[in-house]
Amino acid sequence: MPETLISVDLRQSPYENEQVHNRWHPDIPMAVWVKPGDEFILETYDWTGGYIKNDDSADDVRDIDLSTVHFLSGPVGVKDAEPGDLLVVDLLDIGAKSDSLWGFNGFFSKKNGGGFLTEHFPKAQKSIWDFHGMFTSSRHVPGVSYAGLIHPGLIGCLPDKKMLDIWNEREVGFIATKPDRVPPLANPPFAKTAHMGKLKGESRDKAAAEGARTVPPREHGGNCDIKDLSRGSKIFFPVYVDGAGLSVGDLHFSQGDGEITFCGAIEMAGWVHLRVNLIKGGMAKYGIQNPIFKPSPITPTYKDYLIFEGISVDEQGQQHYLDVHVAYRQACLNAIEYLKKFGYSGAQAYSILGTAPVQGHISGVVDIPNACATLWLPTEIFEFDINPSAAGPVKHIAGGVDLPLSED
Repeated sequence: MPETLISVDLRQSPYENEQVHNRWHPDIPMAVWVKPGDEFILETYDWTGGYIKNDDSADDVRDIDLSTVHFLSGPVGVKDAEPGDLLVVDLLDIGAKSDSLWGFNGFFSKKNGGGFLTEHFPKAQKSIWDFHGMFTSSRHVPGVSYAGLIHPGLIGCLPDKKMLDIWNEREVGFIATKPDRVPPLANPPFAKTAHMGKLKGESRDKAAAEGARTVPPREHGGNCDIKDLSRGSKIFFPVYVDGAGLSVGDLHFSQGDGEITFCGAIEMAGWVHLRVNLIKGGMAKYGIQNPIFKPSPITPTYKDYLIFEGISVDEQGQQHYLDVHVAYRQACLNAIEYLKKFGYSGAQAYSILGTAPVQGHISGVVDIPNACATLWLPTEIFEFDINPSAAGPVKHIAGGVDLPLSED
């Protein structure tokens, strides 16, 4: 069995674990070192470090301090890795921790993070999902069960100082264009809640004030939330610092394309079995600026889909020019409205789209003025037939069961 190089105790605060960090900065020391060709296991907290509980209240989703996230295991130093190389990472296996066989999905309050459909779901809500081997179901969302496509929502290498400065300059400058927007346009460095791993003293304080938040995806990978980057995937990461500094966290049991509820997957604590190798000078050889990957050979097999279209005309009827963000939002809203006809609340339908292995496609970007996006909903995840028929929809889901809702 490969050695577990980083362990996490879910009873312990992640701030007490020096092999964990929640900011990106080149000065964060390597938590462990490995050699090219090595296999190893890293345990991870859920992305909130255990703040969200397995209960029927959404107050924890409402009250979480989002400046604390994400808690990542690492950085893992790879010997002989140099700037300009490609770090080749094989995701050999991923699973939930044996003492935490459940996960959560949440909508953040518009006042605290928001989400893709925050105007329609402005209050915090959550659903709890239990794991049954490779399958999951929820007491809060009846009538569905599906196989998990387990993956890390967040994985990437440390930036160098030049790249870190680029990130901070462009994101802080972007915030300045609409400084009072709720939710904000981006998240600037915030030293107070930074966890910098093994870094101590004045060096730690300086790095904490500069460290990039882990919320968005960037050139190094980061929080890409790609559901198909799962067990069996091979990823090629650009290397910016000596040792590469690979970190991973934010594990998901299942997720739909787009992670549309923001806390939009089934979030979990778990472990990742990895192997690393190097392609020397690979960034220049292959013209790599962002990671590339080969998908998993193991995916849930769903063959029957109901596909919802959306175009770049928003809810108020305003025309947008080839805007795929607006188009995908409309596809999601169309799917939610459809599922409500079978008895689901809007929140339950939204949770399904965030957690089930739905596919999102950019289907057309050339026919001005409307882009077309589609959402592919697998019909086989439901315990009843959701296909349209002349008889009309039957309300299979009884009222009275809904997602826990917080009070603002």
